[in-house]
Amino acid sequence: MKAVHSLTAAIALGLVSGGALADDALLERAQLLFKPIPESAASYLEDRNPMTPEKIELGKMLFFDPRLSASQTISCNTCHNVGMGGDDNIPSSVGHNWQRGPRNSPTIFNAVFNVAQFWDGRAEDMTEQAKGPIQAGVEMNNTPAKLEETLNSIGEYVDAFEAAFPESSNAVSFDNTAKALEVYQATLITPDSPFDQYLKGDKDALTDQQIAGLDAFMNKGCVACHNGVNVGGQGYYPFGVINRPGADILPEGDTGRAQVTETAADEYVFRSPSLRNVALTAPYFHSGNVWSLQEAVAVMNDSQLNSLLTDEDVVNVTAFLRSLTGRQPEVVYPELPISTEATPLPDIPDYPRPTGAEG
Repeated sequence: MKAVHSLTAAIALGLVSGGALADDALLERAQLLFKPIPESAASYLEDRNPMTPEKIELGKMLFFDPRLSASQTISCNTCHNVGMGGDDNIPSSVGHNWQRGPRNSPTIFNAVFNVAQFWDGRAEDMTEQAKGPIQAGVEMNNTPAKLEETLNSIGEYVDAFEAAFPESSNAVSFDNTAKALEVYQATLITPDSPFDQYLKGDKDALTDQQIAGLDAFMNKGCVACHNGVNVGGQGYYPFGVINRPGADILPEGDTGRAQVTETAADEYVFRSPSLRNVALTAPYFHSGNVWSLQEAVAVMNDSQLNSLLTDEDVVNVTAFLRSLTGRQPEVVYPELPISTEATPLPDIPDYPRPTGAEG
């Protein structure tokens, strides 16, 4: 007998069960739609901002240093906490003078794989993204000139910048600060999730319920916006295609990408978030007003899919999403350089004092 060269022929000969065929077909489709998180993101930056050990070490110090902010109390890690899934697990972050930002802080983990940064995609990469919070009045409230003055006053930083950017005539610069931050943040990736193991061929990496959730995720429309290596983060889509959520989830004043493009067609259009580690990054959506992952799936089912998911599907998809939690970065907090007498004093906000406070 000739060798059987197709699963269809094998089924016909009774050599392969229908269940095995379904399992193989599901895996093959998943492998077409998604990719595992790689062990390194170096290839994503090599053409414009190559990763080097010196840049990584400098970026790590800067990421955890609150002196990047005017008050010298807020660091990148404040809103993108590496011990909390890469965000801060509150609806919107607290910044300068106790102000709150207008949107939920996205996770920094795996952000290097996104097509652009911020919910509205206004930064094309993480170098551009890093410049935003430093200057935003509601966040760090600093200026490029003040930042450079602070960093130039600290000899250890001057040495670190010169080592990281040896060809730069002005190593300690705002632009190089952003480049170093991008390179460090590109190390904050989370490979080896159960779903990654499944994509690499381990069919036992997911539970039966997660397999059912993956099937529903791919066959009932979720994958249209959430695909690729980051299971999202690759494009822009309107929120409320079928049914617009209430103002608590979709605030009317935040028109999303339209605020960047000034195009009416982009009203309430947002970059799809990555679903990597989504079980760790509540609350959900740009408004940050949904705390339950299952409720978030139900909201998307109603607003985007016209309730194609059954109640059982919603539960199964939620279980599948929990398989996207990868190996978290192991981060040892750096020992930061010590300020000198020349380091500018912090811009201390005039915080309101409690009524009746004395001394």
